[in-house]
Amino acid sequence: MSRIIAGHFQLQEQIDAARAALNQAGFPDSRISAFFVNQPGQHDLHALGGDRDMSPGAKETPEGVVEGVAVGAAVGAGIGAATTLATGPLGPVVGALVGAHVGSLYSFNKMKDAGEPEENGGKNGEKSGENRRQPRHPGMLIAVALGGPDERERALEALHRLGAEHIEEAEGTIANGDWHDFDPLSIPVLVA
Repeated sequence: MSRIIAGHFQLQEQIDAARAALNQAGFPDSRISAFFVNQPGQHDLHALGGDRDMSPGAKETPEGVVEGVAVGAAVGAGIGAATTLATGPLGPVVGALVGAHVGSLYSFNKMKDAGEPEENGGKNGEKSGENRRQPRHPGMLIAVALGGPDERERALEALHRLGAEHIEEAEGTIANGDWHDFDPLSIPVLVA
């Protein structure tokens, strides 16, 4: 494993210029990797698509749905029984529709209450939560594996000079121009 410096660009021509600049700075092509980073959620890491099995904000979904069905059924049965005399055979249908609506509202409210608060979602008041993490920006990414501290400054200078955005630093392995252990879901450590 080595230190890796990576910068984002929007166009392939910019990546080509960055590769040439890194080559001129003494980095061989085998230690340079360039590829496109998809939008968050579109990395297709699972068979059905997406990045995760379940959305971070949907942790309480099964319990909320069960409670919503129970509340909706109780409300629907009560309304259906109460309206049967006035509406005849439509009473149970009206009760079922109203009960389903009330149950869905109850389950959404229950899931919201059980989820993370809007502000200060972490322990002891610090902000946290997977939904609040800044994801990696989409676009073209060029990365270079470093061999020493002097190479870090050369790589940063080349990327800054060419206008790279969201320059980040990571640990990983680039071999034969491929960043083998790149994780699109990892939170980037931006370089100032």
